[in-house]
Amino acid sequence: MDRGLRDLKREATAQALADAAFELTRERGLFGFVTADVVERAGYSRRTFGNHFSCKEEAVASVAFGGVDDASEVLTGLPADLPLLDAMLAVMREQFTADTLVRMRELMAMARQYPTLEPYVLGVQQRMRHNAQELLGSAAGDRYPAIYVPLLFGAVYGAVMAALEGTLDVHLDGENDVSPASMDYASFVDITFGYLRHGF
Repeated sequence: MDRGLRDLKREATAQALADAAFELTRERGLFGFVTADVVERAGYSRRTFGNHFSCKEEAVASVAFGGVDDASEVLTGLPADLPLLDAMLAVMREQFTADTLVRMRELMAMARQYPTLEPYVLGVQQRMRHNAQELLGSAAGDRYPAIYVPLLFGAVYGAVMAALEGTLDVHLDGENDVSPASMDYASFVDITFGYLRHGF
């Protein structure tokens, strides 16, 4: 689906504000800055901030949302007749890079540290789930039974969340303090899709 220049510009502005808020939280903690610091760093006005976010917590949490658009680009570039499982694997390998996942994992840790941030992180995760499942449904078309897409998406999303939350010991490139029993992200993806392809 083609998006207009205005929509792209709006998304870029929101992402720049979210990036600034996230970086300030990294540097100063959530209570160490105000909205004025976010707009100064991002180079926008307070009014522009207000057009996108209700508060700094919402801006911080929204840093993760850009990944859905990246997934759309990956899926658009794949052959239309590619099995949906292989399309999902391509998204997991190309869109969920180590940098993206490290940032999402860090955001979840921030939400545990700052309770006022948690509802906004959960809200963004819900939006991401909804948009990503819709995107996957569009890519599937009418090639599969209605139950297939929600089940496939739920299995993959559940596995990713288990890795991000630490239920599964998965380490990402660039992370320190890796335990000897930890598996790398590429191995995690291979194992996950091996089970999805061949059964549990």
